[in-house]
Amino acid sequence: MASAAPVDARAALGGRTILVLAPHPDDETLGCGGTLLRHKAEGAAIHWAIATEMTAESGYAQAQIAARDAEIEQVALAFGFASTHRLGFATTRLDTLPLGDVVTAVKNVVASVEPDAIYVPFGGDAHSDHVVVAKAAAAAVKWFRAPCVRRLLAYEALSETGFALFPDAPAFAPNCFVDVTAELPRKLAILELFAGELGRFPFPRSREAIAALARWRGASVGVPAAEAFVVLEERVP
Repeated sequence: MASAAPVDARAALGGRTILVLAPHPDDETLGCGGTLLRHKAEGAAIHWAIATEMTAESGYAQAQIAARDAEIEQVALAFGFASTHRLGFATTRLDTLPLGDVVTAVKNVVASVEPDAIYVPFGGDAHSDHVVVAKAAAAAVKWFRAPCVRRLLAYEALSETGFALFPDAPAFAPNCFVDVTAELPRKLAILELFAGELGRFPFPRSREAIAALARWRGASVGVPAAEAFVVLEERVP
């Protein structure tokens, strides 16, 4: 297991093929955008899987759908993702589907990418889409289904992680921190590509709040800015 404080905050992250599972476009940037940029800079291939999308059947106008498609293309280019996988489920509706359908979709992406590390949403998030993706990932990466996967980490997403108000909701208790001091400005710039998702402070998905969280996580381990994760599983060969 990773310790709470890194011995060398700028040491190589490890991993050559990285997959991030995002319930919605922007979750990957909010939760681990800086870490993905570090992986990319250190020579890893990074891949993006988006579980849900806007659909006309869900009440979205064609202009909204087209704008979101354009944002996804811009963000994929900004990160330099080696591949982008759109699972195509309707947004905010994952909890109405058989879990097996989502598990199968995630399994297919994992089989295609063969990642050694996967970043997933936290299972205690307030949004049901996040919870379903977390559960599907846990089922899809059992060792006999995905022996390539060595690390499974849960990220935090402002406005979802920590907003589950029920007493039995699990708390996000990070045990892995990644120094993203150098990557934070780029992360914030990429977030601004999602024109409709950011708001004015004190809205949690604002530049100020996102930067403040990075500073707080960094202060927890003695670096100027960090992203925090829960290591759900780590397999050491």
